[in-house]
Amino acid sequence: MPVPPTTTRCYRHPDREAGRSCTRCGKPACSDCLVQAAVGSHCVDCAKAARPDIKTRVQLANSQVLTPATYALVGINVLVFLWMVVSDTGALGGNITAKHADLALNRTVVHYTHEWYRLITSGFIHFGIIHIAFNMLLLVQLGRLIERSLGPVKFTMLYFACLLGGSFGVVLMDGTRVVATGGASGAVFGLMGAAAVGLHRRGINVFSTGIGTTLLLNLVFTFTISGVSIGGHLGGVLTGALCGWFILAPAWTPSQKWVGFVTPGAVGLACALGAYWACTSLPVFTG
Repeated sequence: MPVPPTTTRCYRHPDREAGRSCTRCGKPACSDCLVQAAVGSHCVDCAKAARPDIKTRVQLANSQVLTPATYALVGINVLVFLWMVVSDTGALGGNITAKHADLALNRTVVHYTHEWYRLITSGFIHFGIIHIAFNMLLLVQLGRLIERSLGPVKFTMLYFACLLGGSFGVVLMDGTRVVATGGASGAVFGLMGAAAVGLHRRGINVFSTGIGTTLLLNLVFTFTISGVSIGGHLGGVLTGALCGWFILAPAWTPSQKWVGFVTPGAVGLACALGAYWACTSLPVFTG
């Protein structure tokens, strides 16, 4: 007599008929015990075994998280610009308004008024829609790259250190003119300098990347286009390069964790003190 056909049962539910088998281990399983995979279907045990461990999943999740400090800084710059446009629509086209005069940086003004807040506020004002659009585009691109490596706290400290470095450069080199200086370009140049040094320390030719080309072109524009703050750009990029040498060192380089916090804090403080010295000791405009 022929042997009657046997019914394949699910390996987890013996009372259920298995319609298919796991394409990884071959065990028969019912539809509730199969998980769709890239190729075929896996049983729940194989699907669980294929999942990365907790450490890997955390690293993957962190890599997909947005960069909060970057977007917060962009938001502050945009809100300040909108506030200035609402106060005077001429700010939209690049005209110097009363708000610019209240927040911009100039060595002569700070020398007589002692309004030291201008060292910071000048980094959040812009002269026209094109000015802020270009700076915010670079800030987003560089922030996504650097903040994921440093984290939001150290990235924010780096940003303000570069901002103060740019302000120091302004009062050091541009202080004998009564010109309202402002914009995030000093801080952005600092981020470019930090990224370039970080790539160099990892053995990467910075000019084989977009960062090297962008930095070189912007330095050329700094010296060839009138109305650009040479001191602000150079101060920012040099500050960023100095900070980047320490806080963007490669993983195989011995380095203490506190270096990432102390370096931008110390450099930013030094730039602030340098700006104080420049405003109180160097010649100012008297015409």
